[in-house]
Amino acid sequence: MSWSKLKQQLESFLSPSLQGKVEYRATGYRYLPDKAGICYIAVNKKNILNMNDATTLIKWYQSEQDIKNDASIDIPISHEQIEAVRNDSHGKIPEDRLVVIARGRKISELAKELMAAQSSLSKSNFIAVANQFLSTSIEESIESKDILLNILALVDRRVGKKRIINMSEKIKLKHPVVQYFYNLRLSTF
Repeated sequence: MSWSKLKQQLESFLSPSLQGKVEYRATGYRYLPDKAGICYIAVNKKNILNMNDATTLIKWYQSEQDIKNDASIDIPISHEQIEAVRNDSHGKIPEDRLVVIARGRKISELAKELMAAQSSLSKSNFIAVANQFLSTSIEESIESKDILLNILALVDRRVGKKRIINMSEKIKLKHPVVQYFYNLRLSTF
């Protein structure tokens, strides 16, 4: 599908409150085969998410330690995760340390997911994900680990106010750019 048709379809799914605010843009380099095109999502004419660019307004993480040391990331730990640590250690670890270890494990998992998501952003990836978004259900897009699918679902008109409000806990575990678009959509109600 051509970029103009894809863009038209994506913008037709935008929430009415975000139409004219959120734009999908792309540049291509026809005569430079070694130079990849760039896609970006703009909000109010400001580039928010540049694919394959670390200078975006959203905080990009360069290492797992950056993510582990970021105090703004809230990681809820479930009772099952604490029990898994207890079972792995055969009950030899004090209770207060179990929570610290479980949190560390979860942060490591999330850090690896964030780094993988950040490194795969490009124009070709955006087009593939946008086509996937158009052919899958909105529930799958929301639950996906792919940040682009999450963003496209959050700005979609098929996602209502009640669903957006009920997602607040899950969004805390998502990439900062997904949190940005969640807050943008939340502010339109």
